[in-house]
Amino acid sequence: MNAPATPKYAAYICSGCGIGDVLDVAALEKVAKTEGKMAVIKNHSFLCNAEGVQMIRDDIANDGVTHVCIAACSRRAKAEAFQFDGVALSRANLREGVIWVVAEGADHDEVRQEMAEDYVRMGCAEVKKMAAPGGNVKETSSKKILVVGGGMSGMTAALAAADAGYEVVLVEKTGALGGFAKNLYKRVPINGVYTDPQEVGADETAAQVQANGKIKVYLNSTVTETSGAPGRFAVKIAAESGSVSEELCGAIVQATGFTTYPLDKLPELGGGQANVVDQAGLEALAKTANGGAIKRADGKEVKSVVFVQCAGQRGTGGNGSGEHLEYCSGHCCATSIKQAMYFKDQNPDIDTVVMYSDLRVPGMGEDFYRSAQQKGVIFTKAKINSVKGGDSCQVGFKDLILDEEVNTDADLVVLATGQVPNAGVNLDEWTATVTAAESGDAAAKEKKSELQKISVLNLNYRQGPDMPQFKYGFADSHFICFPYETRRTGIYAAGPTRRPMDMFQATEDATGAALKAIQAVENVEKGRAAHPRAWDLSFPKARLEGCTQCKRCTVECPFGAIDEDEKRFPVFNEERCRRCGTCMGACPVRVISFENYSCDTVGMQVKAVNVPDEFEEKPRILILACENDAYPALDMAGLQRMTYSAFVRVIPVRCLGSVNTIWITDALNSGYDGVMMMGCKKGDDYQCHFVKGSEMAYYRMSKIGDTLKQLGLEEERVQTQEVAITDNARVVKLINDYVEQLNEMGPSPMKGFG
Repeated sequence: MNAPATPKYAAYICSGCGIGDVLDVAALEKVAKTEGKMAVIKNHSFLCNAEGVQMIRDDIANDGVTHVCIAACSRRAKAEAFQFDGVALSRANLREGVIWVVAEGADHDEVRQEMAEDYVRMGCAEVKKMAAPGGNVKETSSKKILVVGGGMSGMTAALAAADAGYEVVLVEKTGALGGFAKNLYKRVPINGVYTDPQEVGADETAAQVQANGKIKVYLNSTVTETSGAPGRFAVKIAAESGSVSEELCGAIVQATGFTTYPLDKLPELGGGQANVVDQAGLEALAKTANGGAIKRADGKEVKSVVFVQCAGQRGTGGNGSGEHLEYCSGHCCATSIKQAMYFKDQNPDIDTVVMYSDLRVPGMGEDFYRSAQQKGVIFTKAKINSVKGGDSCQVGFKDLILDEEVNTDADLVVLATGQVPNAGVNLDEWTATVTAAESGDAAAKEKKSELQKISVLNLNYRQGPDMPQFKYGFADSHFICFPYETRRTGIYAAGPTRRPMDMFQATEDATGAALKAIQAVENVEKGRAAHPRAWDLSFPKARLEGCTQCKRCTVECPFGAIDEDEKRFPVFNEERCRRCGTCMGACPVRVISFENYSCDTVGMQVKAVNVPDEFEEKPRILILACENDAYPALDMAGLQRMTYSAFVRVIPVRCLGSVNTIWITDALNSGYDGVMMMGCKKGDDYQCHFVKGSEMAYYRMSKIGDTLKQLGLEEERVQTQEVAITDNARVVKLINDYVEQLNEMGPSPMKGFG
């Protein structure tokens, strides 16, 4: 259907779910007609049922309706029912946002109705500034999946994608598939009876990969350049021989695994001394023995062995220094139990002791632990004081059960060291190095070259060659809400490069990452956004004639979706965009917008509210609520019939990062008594769906104090709060406390001047 040249606006009001019982629907219709200027106004007792939806579809098809405002339930409800292709759509929340949260009774009828009428005004104002998003379908795009890393995670991801019918390119820097797993003698059990170590299965998995016609394997190869965006990643793959191949891929899974923490960094635990090995070193000895007697490097058969847990992990070090790795690698306890069984299964008389501070083997791991006990493995809760290697190793420790200092000898000491992720270049270090190199620093130029060598993806993004990292060096995936997702759209982290994990967890992780990669290439083909707005067909637009080339949009974009052309104007890589709107909030001249979300769509909602004068004693408070956490929390509060002030007017925003300060000043100039922004948790443990959006909003709002002073307003009239999706009770208290605070301040002196 081709949209008519002249837009036609329609409002549909639902009277079901109790809306018509407590609200004057006829009055709402009048507001939509006289103030909203809607050409078509209809109500229905059950708007989301087949009859109600068909009524809307008929008006679109037969009456030329191009813009639809639905006044019913939350925009988070019945999204599938109210889906109309080629039509601009707004939602006015009368159920969760009005009748379920305003106190019952005749005493509240007036303010409840005023609240509902304002939401109708806001919905009509919003839709009139919207256009129907047309998507961004590319004629040429690839659905091929690139997997970087040929360990168990990478092979699993490749097989999962191939089994789903997608072509896969797998790049492995060594000469064989299998990664760390191919060096294992046995693995921790993952099925059946959880009593004995099991076969690893790495060789079998590698054979499956090599035999799969949909998987193209590059061995002894690395990725030397990645450009483009989801659906069109241009990837250069260099082999050790010097040849370079090029592949066009739609999405990328980085499964580059880990290395073990270096033994030489643990001298206090005997690291680097004779007959002190890490868990990887013991696997090599066990694999050589192949079920026979395990021998040390000097050929002596091991008759006694001590396992030291948390070696250089959890910030304890061996001497409580707080050095080394600050995290737990997760797999080490079960791995030591497995390795202790190597000895007991070969010879029950071998003295086998596991010294631990905490033993972590949840779930079926408990059966594995008990099996080791039954085989004679001794578990001792201890604090290690010292380890000395040699022909007869000495371990000094405090027995935390007997509360006494003890020394013991052993033929072999095994240190349970942690996982260090192979995540590529740390971007903070990269940025600092590049800046110094550009200033002429010779040492920085050399360091830049060295950093380039350890890059995994070699992205040509302005933000750097790899994915951002957490403080421990793991690839930054949104582990709370969207595992596998990273700040680089279409690029997914899997396995121990994302977080510490064992082999079973890594393979499950890889399957999830492969499915996300598939979702990415399918979204690109349909011209849709990535998470969390996976249905969204809108893309950012910029009026370059008004651009001041300030570069705030390019710098503040959390996803590296904006570059600059030769004239320093922004260039949008649409497929990288997550539709958070942070660029829109950053733009000081407001030239960036989306078809269905812009400074005008929100600004007109702010201005559409009927703000009473100071004599009516009815304050108006604007709440800008993050649609991913705060707005759902408000909906849940409504569902549970928690009541909050009828004086607030809530506008959902894609992210607090999209909030432009003009909305704040417009609201205050219009006579609003206060503005509250509700967004996700910021900082190192961020929960923001768009990573940096909430943080940017806090930063911008920290500078609004001068504006408030110029207006003669108290700084407390504008507040920013962190809200989680589960904070339904807290969000109600925040609102009511804020309204009480504003009542104490008195009405805004700006009333009547808007």
